[in-house]
Amino acid sequence: MPQILDGVATAAQIKKELAERVVALKEKGVTPGLATVLVGDDPASRSYVGGKHRDCEEVGIASIKVELPATITQEELEAELEKLNNDPACTGYIVQLPLPKHIDTNRILEKIAPEKDADGLHPMNLGRLVASVSGELESPLPCTPAGCVELLRRHGVELAGKHVLVIGRGVTIGRPAGLVLTRKEVNATVTLAHTGTTNLDQLLAGADVVIAAAGSAHMVGPDQVKDGVIVLDVGVSRVTGEDGTSRVLGDVDPAVKEKASWMAPNPGGVGPMTRVMLLANVVQAAERAAAPPEG
Repeated sequence: MPQILDGVATAAQIKKELAERVVALKEKGVTPGLATVLVGDDPASRSYVGGKHRDCEEVGIASIKVELPATITQEELEAELEKLNNDPACTGYIVQLPLPKHIDTNRILEKIAPEKDADGLHPMNLGRLVASVSGELESPLPCTPAGCVELLRRHGVELAGKHVLVIGRGVTIGRPAGLVLTRKEVNATVTLAHTGTTNLDQLLAGADVVIAAAGSAHMVGPDQVKDGVIVLDVGVSRVTGEDGTSRVLGDVDPAVKEKASWMAPNPGGVGPMTRVMLLANVVQAAERAAAPPEG
């Protein structure tokens, strides 16, 4: 049986640490604030946003809820974001996706002030990550790749020198994961694969670490990986069985645990880490804003 990379317990410990940092900020007269922008009334989106505000309450971060009708125009939505960009009470914010079809999502995401980008996915912040191989970044890291690295680090799993296979090319993890994992402080070697990769079996057989984030149910099986592999199951798929029952499945077949040395389950692995790294981005942004200017 593998050792479990417990994202729930790890995220709880990070929340305690963040709460202490928030207290220190408040003693300086600074209260970190996370805003969420919810357009329309999609139940899943509302639930996700609600979880963010519960997380904020746990660590002492102020919550700002912006709820807008699905009929809002592009210009009206951009005006709402401009208010948050200029609101000193808002340290960071997210725009909950998906947006209504008449809204240009890329334009909206680019409207977020880079220093208030809680997800770490603004084009300018991703560009800074591309340009930075070592040293401290003055911009937020993408939450899910950062959460993967932190989850492994806190379990004493060393990534330096390991071959990491990332499966998935989405903007939230697949594409930025290599940038995070190949920074000198992590020092992994990364191969990016996806559902169109023709030699996936070969790549899986040689990987020391597999981060499966393609959203393809049970695409990684026990016969494809080597003994002692470290596996992080990140992707999620909703599959309807012959009886009409719908289930949510990860990208990794549970039987992989027979070969893995470490495994981040789904749920309970990387998901909680993604949520807590968003809080970390908000607190770090407040700390940067509160720091006295150099010189």
